[in-house]
Amino acid sequence: MRRRLVQSFARLALLGLAGAGLAGCVGEELRHGYQIDQAALATIKPGMSPEQVLQILGTPSTVSTVGNKSWYYISQNTSRTIMFLGEQVEDQKVTAVYFTPGFKVERVALYGLQDGKVFDFIERTTPTSGADRAFLSQLFRGLTRYEPFGSGKGTSVVPGANRGL
Repeated sequence: MRRRLVQSFARLALLGLAGAGLAGCVGEELRHGYQIDQAALATIKPGMSPEQVLQILGTPSTVSTVGNKSWYYISQNTSRTIMFLGEQVEDQKVTAVYFTPGFKVERVALYGLQDGKVFDFIERTTPTSGADRAFLSQLFRGLTRYEPFGSGKGTSVVPGANRGL
């Protein structure tokens, strides 16, 4: 009787540990960027200075690249169903504060997913110039165009290298 009780307790403990381990793999909701405070956003009025906007909303996520006439506060809500898998974008908002040439607030606009497409805040690829040729092509081109003394004439010391490639 006692042995059965210990075995059932061990099975129950094992099931509890397995359940706790699997519960750690359940998904999560993630928030990135500036989370919009509607009350603070409502206080931004046309004619305000950039300093006043900074005091109310804080530093923008990004600014326009030409003339600094627009500030953008970007937020994105994502979720994943299982830990360590890719995220799905659920909501994305961009709050834009537009300024006049005299740097006074002209208007405030709020853009969501329905107004555009989802974009990646952190692109994990770096563009390179090597993408236009295959790796082996670049490798063999480097071997046949070897110039140990930097002649600069494009001639090669490898016999027959000037014919092709």
